[in-house]
Amino acid sequence: MFEIVLDTETTGLSVKDGHRIVEIGCLELEDQIPTKRFFHCLLNPERKVSEDAFKIHGYSDEFLSKKKKFSEIANDFLEFINDKKLIIHNADFDLSHLNNELTIIGRDTIKKNRIIDTLELAREKFPGSAINLDSLCKKFRIDYSKRQKHNALIDCELLSKVYINLTDQKEPTLDFSIQNDVEFFKKKDAKFTKYSKKIIYPTSEEKQLHDKFLKNELKKNFF
Repeated sequence: MFEIVLDTETTGLSVKDGHRIVEIGCLELEDQIPTKRFFHCLLNPERKVSEDAFKIHGYSDEFLSKKKKFSEIANDFLEFINDKKLIIHNADFDLSHLNNELTIIGRDTIKKNRIIDTLELAREKFPGSAINLDSLCKKFRIDYSKRQKHNALIDCELLSKVYINLTDQKEPTLDFSIQNDVEFFKKKDAKFTKYSKKIIYPTSEEKQLHDKFLKNELKKNFF
């Protein structure tokens, strides 16, 4: 299964105030493993960056004025995300800005049923706790030291690791009538085969050496 981890940076908080996207980052996953395919672009938002946004990502008006407009990269962006599920942290924010850009150029908007919001997943797993990206990286011991400023592609890389941790740690649903039927799980979920641990049994020689070791230890300690 292919999914896209997605993040944006903007000129400000709300599209109602005319704010626009300045950066889009996308990272492709296959069965939750990065494929090394990514999409990244900086954009000319055709308006000024707010002071608060500049403090967050550090992209100046002059720097962005030389970049492409959203209309120029829209086809490449839509082709990259295609019909895949989108993994976004605080999806309402990013989706509102993306759909605003798409509406401006007369393209179809992205439907919410395509979105997996890691903020919602984190809210369920850690009720009452801080669940911003930095906090989740701390909880899962993910190194986020290179996140000095917000950067869409770096945030995608970190979010992909957070997402894997959030989903891998979900409690499994137990069905005792089939819990010993390994073949059932293999057929039901291909990832079971991919990630199941291989059992390695000791050889006869290794067993003999182990027995010898135990005997020697017993002699040392008790005789």
